[in-house]
Amino acid sequence: MFLYILFAILIGVLCGIFTGLIPGIHINLISVLLLSFSPFLLQYTNVVSLCCFVIAMSVTHSFLDAIPSIFLGAPDSDMALGVLPGHRYLLKGLGMTALKLTVVGSFGALIFSVLIFFALIPFVRFLYPYIENYIVFVLIAVVFFMILRDRKRLWAFFVFMLSGVFGIVVLNMPNFENPLFPLFSGLFGTSTLILSLSDNEKIPKQAEKQYLKVKNSTVLKALLSGNFSGFVTAVMPGLGASTAAVMSMQITKNLKEDGFMILMGSINTFNFILSIVTFYVINKARNGSIIAVQKLIGSVSINQIVVFLCSALIAGSLSVFLAIFLAKVFSRIISVLSYRKIVLFVIALITALVLFLTGPLGFLILLTSTSIGMIAPIIKTSRTHAMGCLLLPVIFYFLL
Repeated sequence: MFLYILFAILIGVLCGIFTGLIPGIHINLISVLLLSFSPFLLQYTNVVSLCCFVIAMSVTHSFLDAIPSIFLGAPDSDMALGVLPGHRYLLKGLGMTALKLTVVGSFGALIFSVLIFFALIPFVRFLYPYIENYIVFVLIAVVFFMILRDRKRLWAFFVFMLSGVFGIVVLNMPNFENPLFPLFSGLFGTSTLILSLSDNEKIPKQAEKQYLKVKNSTVLKALLSGNFSGFVTAVMPGLGASTAAVMSMQITKNLKEDGFMILMGSINTFNFILSIVTFYVINKARNGSIIAVQKLIGSVSINQIVVFLCSALIAGSLSVFLAIFLAKVFSRIISVLSYRKIVLFVIALITALVLFLTGPLGFLILLTSTSIGMIAPIIKTSRTHAMGCLLLPVIFYFLL
């Protein structure tokens, strides 16, 4: 059994590298394929090993998905808000620093969430029935706070509503798979890249030996904020890591770019690990990976939870070294190439992936979301308001 589980963890880490580095290839896709082949695989292994594979892949993905966001400006939905500050680090020759900050966030979130895991079990069991009906009011309050704190409130409201209505349309399209990829790629990826073409930017040589100088208080503040939002979104239906990012930004004041990158690194990991709490306590799956685990194993015992957490710790520990190594490879390659050519290549790559994965309709969504995504930086308001593409649909989900 032990060797089966260890082998499954290692294969999961390899698949997490694949999904983390290639924009548009999400862990949900691999999880669906695993479920499809599970009858065949179970002839040679056991169900716990398959679950450990999913967990190891998901944890590894949460560490490595920052690399394409920082070095290519090609985000998945969970790292969308990290593109702009990551891009600024890159243009200062500090891409490795940005990556290391997200790794600090991811590994800190992993350790912290494992430490508090069993303390949260009675908390969720007691609190869930009381907060289930009030989460929509929390979201509405977050939205109001987002808009009111902006200097250009009318423009902020306009961007939020425009992206929100577009999000409702896209997410409710029948028989359309993977809608978030073209939606987020346009709002936060290609829109940023297109605007950067006019700035005549150059990517400086990336310094490999970049030592982090970040205050312990900043790390703690970012991790506590990410933990709170990750917990809320892991417990509540319809909320994901992207929503957690918006909530964290509103409850954490004066968080500088280093703290923000730590926060962005932590949220996805917090959200995934704490969703295992929800699965164990109320048998509800809050993301695609846990849905796959639920369909494989049904319900879990406390012994299996311990095995899952150990799998997450092994995968996370390996991912720290993998993330830094792969980021060094990216930084060496990107330093010797023309910035304009890199930007054009990434735009072409995102477009090709959108066409391949989502077809002509996805391409139309990419064009529209790119146009919407360019509004906020042009009028000098926060890009956070474009997260209305998820927040408004979720609010309507609870209200209707």
